[in-house]
Amino acid sequence: MSATATLPPAAMLLDSEEGSQYLEISMGPHHPSTHGVFRMNVVLDGETVIKLKPVFGYLHRNHEKIAENETYLGSMPYTDRLDYFCSLTNNWGYALAVEKLAGIEVPERAEYIRVITAELTRLQNHASLVGFLMQDMGASGTPLMYAFREREKILDLFEALTGARMMCNYMRFGGCRCDLPAGWLDWAKKVVASFPKFLDEFETLLVGNEIIMARTQGVGVLSRELAISAGITGPMLRASGVNYDLRKVDKYGIYDRFSFRVPLGDHGDVYDRYMMRLLEMRESLKILEQAMKDIPEGPFTDPKTKVRNFRPKPGEAYGRIEAPKGELGYYLISDGSPNPYRYRVRPPSLINLTVLEDMCLGRNVADVVITLGSVDIVLGEVDR
Repeated sequence: MSATATLPPAAMLLDSEEGSQYLEISMGPHHPSTHGVFRMNVVLDGETVIKLKPVFGYLHRNHEKIAENETYLGSMPYTDRLDYFCSLTNNWGYALAVEKLAGIEVPERAEYIRVITAELTRLQNHASLVGFLMQDMGASGTPLMYAFREREKILDLFEALTGARMMCNYMRFGGCRCDLPAGWLDWAKKVVASFPKFLDEFETLLVGNEIIMARTQGVGVLSRELAISAGITGPMLRASGVNYDLRKVDKYGIYDRFSFRVPLGDHGDVYDRYMMRLLEMRESLKILEQAMKDIPEGPFTDPKTKVRNFRPKPGEAYGRIEAPKGELGYYLISDGSPNPYRYRVRPPSLINLTVLEDMCLGRNVADVVITLGSVDIVLGEVDR
């Protein structure tokens, strides 16, 4: 931008063909501590939204091209930075794609560890999302602080296991970087055992709250048909009544060994999307209890996998998982060299954002804010 150039105004009047005037406002870009460096250009007729354009790209880091000039293992830490709330599930999706590409087996103990860390990740992601959503609605910081109190307990577990609270860099092709430390599993069991009490408190505070119900029911509706045709996945899709969860569909890892249900919504509105997170946390607790009870002894990584001079045979593979925000997929093409010929990420946050305008048309400005909050995006994943 030149020294004399100016940014577009935050608000401007537009003339319609009928002779009336509409107001175009720019919401954002906002600080990363909200939903990320994200902007919406919104056209209003009074306070009613008649057009909405998401604008992103402020956080682009060239993730995919960097990976194509990096070794396969060298890209693992970069996956942490996609959804920085959920680095362990990011690791798993990438590891799964490489394991498919190279035909690598994963020991049973490692599969259990992956499930445990993934479901703990789902718990802290969903709890935080509900807290942020309440703040978007204008609530005081109490729900968010409750959520972050529980998130801290899980991050402490991650730090003890991986050495990092958020950028864990823990998964490896054929298993995990290290085994569970002594006493870690007992500690995790205590955290999981105390989590239902937190959910009971959270639901008592929020679920039947008449203000929350009035603000969220019938707002930001996403129809079942549009959700399917737009490729929406995760809690957003299930809130619209579509029974699709990759843990049940693909049964990747060892998810076929666990008993859990897939909650579904009836209306596809903000309230249903928020309830999906609460209900899915209950199911994650069921999975965790089963996994921690049945985890076997044995190796935590495949001893036959050689990380040094790792060169998969020429071919392609797509690995996908049910990340907390939806389907997270990695597409890889190998030409036999030490780095991928092509590396592509299918991020749920970006795909789920594509229907934001459809959910906001006809609503007011305040509804736009909570509709965006119910999508659950992270800009590290949107922009890459």
